[in-house]
Order: sequence, then structure tokens, then C-alpha cells
Amino acid sequence: MEKPEWSMDDFEIGKYIGEGKFGKVYLAREKQSGYVVALKVIFKAKLEKYRFHAHLRREIEIQHGLDHPNVLRLFAWFHDAERVVLVLEYAARGELYKLLRTVRRFSERTAATYVASLAGALAYCHKKQVIHRDIKPENLLLDIEGRLKIADFGWAVRSNAKRHTLCGTIDYLAPEMIEKKAHDHAVDNWTLGILCYEFLYGSPPFEAAEQDDTLRRIVKVDLSFPTTPYVSADAKDLISKVTPWH
Repeated sequence: MEKPEWSMDDFEIGKYIGEGKFGKVYLAREKQSGYVVALKVIFKAKLEKYRFHAHLRREIEIQHGLDHPNVLRLFAWFHDAERVVLVLEYAARGELYKLLRTVRRFSERTAATYVASLAGALAYCHKKQVIHRDIKPENLLLDIEGRLKIADFGWAVRSNAKRHTLCGTIDYLAPEMIEKKAHDHAVDNWTLGILCYEFLYGSPPFEAAEQDDTLRRIVKVDLSFPTTPYVSADAKDLISKVTPWH
């Protein structure tokens, strides 16, 4: 989908798919090729209100430069007086989060497939000096074939140096981020263990009723494995190795 300039006139707009903080996502078909995409329509007024221009520019620059089977493609972008529009790969099966909530937990075979796909995609991103920093089930999508896709690079940075910004979602934060220490791509790798646990048990490992308790458990790496459901020793060993005590 290469073209010097795009506009909304190039697309047949279909159904509403979802909504984010700054805009909405629609299913669309590119008129000339018939190619089905997702259009993420972001309103400039909201970018101005939340001073998110730099974040969006960084998100576009990073995601457009990535080309991996397990990373959601950003094909193009354009803007008009009121909107910035991202032309994205369409992940027909939606969020992995919704599937997990429906089935409650995955078999070890299914969990292993998703974790391996995510690990490969993160290794690719890290080789490109990209740290995602907000890996969670809501930011993992599935295409029509059920293939995992990393999406939402809003907190991503391109860096080979340590970072200090606290960002991400509580249950998936690495200890060094909570303690406001310098961090690098290891914070993404940490989430592999967290997600592996959640895929197998149905909830994140450090979940607690109060946010402060969750943060405390993460910093202490207060990791325990319930007796049910049954999870193999190999899977537990993998989780323990990917979420080491700091």
C-alpha cells in the first residue's frame, strides 16, 4: 500500500471497531486495491488538550519502521484539519484479552504458542532498539488466522540507553519501573513471564485487592503457584526464570 498522499476519499468506511483515548477505529477498504484495513482516527483537538503530539509522532515513526509477522503493521498515515489517521493492518479476531476472559485460561500448548510468538516479536523489536513498555493482553491482537500481533506503540521508545519514565499498566510493570530505576528492554521480557502465568492461571501473578499491595508484591517478586489448575513444572520454571528476583 504505497502512495505519496492518502485521504479519507481513498477508503470505503465500514463498521466501528473500537475506541481509544484520542479517537476511534473503523474497518475500511482501500478502494483501488480492495485491501481491508483498520483506520485509527485521532482527533487533533484531543492531542492538543493532552499535549500528546510528541507521543503520536514517536508512535508513528517506530511502528511504521517495524515489519514482523507478529507486529501489527502501520501501512501509512495522513491528516487533515481535524484528524490524524493511521492506516493499520486489520486484526480480525480482536484483542487476546477478550479471548482470555471468555475461555478463562489457555492450555499449555496454546499459551506456549502465544508466548513464543510474543518472544520472537519482542526480540525483533529489541534488535531494532525499540522497547514497547506496555505489553498486556489488551495490546495483543489476533488476525483472521489467530496469529498474535503486538499493537499500540503509544509508550514505545527507540533507545539503546536506559530510560527512567514510569509507564505501562500496573499488573505488568517490572520492579525497576516501580522503583523508578533506569530500565531497558528487560521490562518487556519481564512481561513474558507475567503473561505466561496469566495465560495458564487466568489472572496476573501479583494481582491484589489494593494497588499498593500489587506494587509491593511486584517489587518483592512475591510469586506463588496455586495447586489448581495443574501447570507443569517446566512452565513454572520458565515463569520463574523470566521474572527473577531483582
